[in-house]
Amino acid sequence: MPKVLIVDDDRTMVTLLRTLLELDGFKVANVAHGAMVLPASRSEKPDVVLMDVHLADADGLEILRHIRADAELAKLRVVISSGLDMSLECEKAGGNAFILKPYPPDQLASTLKKVLES
Repeated sequence: MPKVLIVDDDRTMVTLLRTLLELDGFKVANVAHGAMVLPASRSEKPDVVLMDVHLADADGLEILRHIRADAELAKLRVVISSGLDMSLECEKAGGNAFILKPYPPDQLASTLKKVLES
């Protein structure tokens, strides 16, 4: 059972994502603050991170750059999501995939599974 670390500061969205992902057979952990992403990635050891670009205290793309620069976490799979099309910025920062909000639940699951298979 793959583990997803959700990085989002919207509690309603996290609750919804947790429910959807658990129904699709994923284990789920989450953090709401950008400063917690690297420590949580080390302790939770997720198979993939699902991270919003716009966090209250941080920029998801900047966090992604820190992940890629960290020898221990550099190969961690990261899917970035946003309500704005930031697919090019995501790719340049080293993201494995980008998903535009709002997205249907089946698109989320298929994107995560595709990233996990790559």
